[in-house]
Amino acid sequence: MAFRTGPFATFLIVCPTAFFLGIIFSLLPYDYPILWSNVPTPATHYDYFEAHLRFLHASPPLIPRILHIVIFLGLLGLIMKLYKPSESNMLFDGASLVLYMCGITVYIANIVKGLRLVSAGKYGEDLASNDEDRGQILGREDSLKVLAASNTILALVLVGVLVLQAGQWYAERKDAQEVEDMNGKKGAAAGEAEAEAVSSAVKGKGGAKKRN
Repeated sequence: MAFRTGPFATFLIVCPTAFFLGIIFSLLPYDYPILWSNVPTPATHYDYFEAHLRFLHASPPLIPRILHIVIFLGLLGLIMKLYKPSESNMLFDGASLVLYMCGITVYIANIVKGLRLVSAGKYGEDLASNDEDRGQILGREDSLKVLAASNTILALVLVGVLVLQAGQWYAERKDAQEVEDMNGKKGAAAGEAEAEAVSSAVKGKGGAKKRN
């Protein structure tokens, strides 16, 4: 890796990614009944989910600032690994950067916007400016379903980043092992050649003494 920043840069990528996955996992009790349960979701569950989202959006400014700093750290780690990249960096870290940016896009376009709608408490017809828009804007339940689905999409994207980083680590480890094996074989071959040269030299000296 370029300038030996690989381990530290990987740390900057893996830790924020795992941090975000933990946040999404904490929302799974709210998302699961809406998206994955076979039982019809009761209306009270939407109330709980909406209240939880409002509580999150109303958190002190320090919390979203910390969240955005962690997002930036993950992006910084990817940029560090892609500075003067090797072939491995271009393949694994380039794909990781694409997935990471997809996750940021989902966060900005769906989650942040959805949290603002939930905090305002306006859905569907309340947001329509004319009669044509009333049937096109999502209602309360559909908006909450979109938020839950966005969490799932974001989780899959982040898992993809971790898989790519693990794949890069495994590929580089295998390459290092192959290089060590090649060097070991070359060293053994050089040692055998040197031993043969020494033995032939000794035999040559012995033959010369016998002639004398």
